[in-house]
Amino acid sequence: MPIQTIEEIRRALAASLLTELKLDALLVTNLHNVRYLTGFTGSNGAVLLSQGDAILFTDPRYTVQSQQQVNCRVRIAKGPLPAAVLQEIDRAGIKHAGFETDHVTVTQFESLKKGLPARAQLEPVSGLIERLRMVKDAAEVEHIRTSVIANSRALEMALKHFRVGMKETELAAEIDYRNRKLGAEAPSFDTIVAAGERSALPHAHPGPAKIGPGILLIDMGAFRDGYASDMTRMVHVGSATPKYKRAYRAVLEAQLAAVDAVKPGATTNTVDRAARSTLKRHGLEREFVHSTGHGLGLEIHEPPRIGRKDKTKLEAGMAITIEPGIYIEGWGGIRIEDTVLVTANGCEILTPTPKTLREI
Repeated sequence: MPIQTIEEIRRALAASLLTELKLDALLVTNLHNVRYLTGFTGSNGAVLLSQGDAILFTDPRYTVQSQQQVNCRVRIAKGPLPAAVLQEIDRAGIKHAGFETDHVTVTQFESLKKGLPARAQLEPVSGLIERLRMVKDAAEVEHIRTSVIANSRALEMALKHFRVGMKETELAAEIDYRNRKLGAEAPSFDTIVAAGERSALPHAHPGPAKIGPGILLIDMGAFRDGYASDMTRMVHVGSATPKYKRAYRAVLEAQLAAVDAVKPGATTNTVDRAARSTLKRHGLEREFVHSTGHGLGLEIHEPPRIGRKDKTKLEAGMAITIEPGIYIEGWGGIRIEDTVLVTANGCEILTPTPKTLREI
């Protein structure tokens, strides 16, 4: 028996779930899910997955690329992909076809429904492939680990070029440049560089403000081999004030408490609670305005969500962020974030950058 590729194993796992849902096939249109199932990295593609079969639909631009990347059947559509998919549904006699409700617009759904064979039905499916993607295989873990390590190196390289008076946009560009130099395909999100009072904006966009003495928040990540990294580190330009030192210690304590709560079987809300209860002891719980973290992989934000109400049970192989923070209008913000891997016995912090209070 030939050795199965990882994509073949993933498709078999996904197809096995179709029986439970009483589906003959699943139309996969999310490009991240398409890549997960086939290895295809083009910008236009869909997969019709059924028991023992899978077809990638794409257009003529990707004829050669699909041959190089994909080990299932490929259909090159001369027109819109939905028309080619509907032809295959008709030809194969598929009666119950699932579609990804989270990734299909109303217009796309109506178009599919209009062209559907009379005997066939479209059935809504939510998060099926995403649930498989939550637990990373060994190759995915290594991709994430490599991405995280390179991202940390990029920060150190960029900070060597930092100078007081540099604009936020300039430092963000330096970070992106260094990640690219180290092999990244792209930032995994818009790099955040926020100085002074602007650090109180959790998702601040770098602006023309000059970085002077005071708080500096840097949130950065990159895609490498398709997999994301994510890290937030604080830098204090000049000597840190007593207030900053106290606040930094509180956030670090909360971050370490949340990391300590990460283990197989723990629910995500208990990890979130560990961070919040720590900040509450410091009188800072109201300044923590977002969730404690999120999954990452082929996307920068993936399930599970590490929040108050989410009760997903952690499993070995999940890659998540732990990133509590506080934000005080008129003063600034502090966030500390690592990428963490759930292991059989607890967790491993993948981010190598130290979390000691840093002054430059």
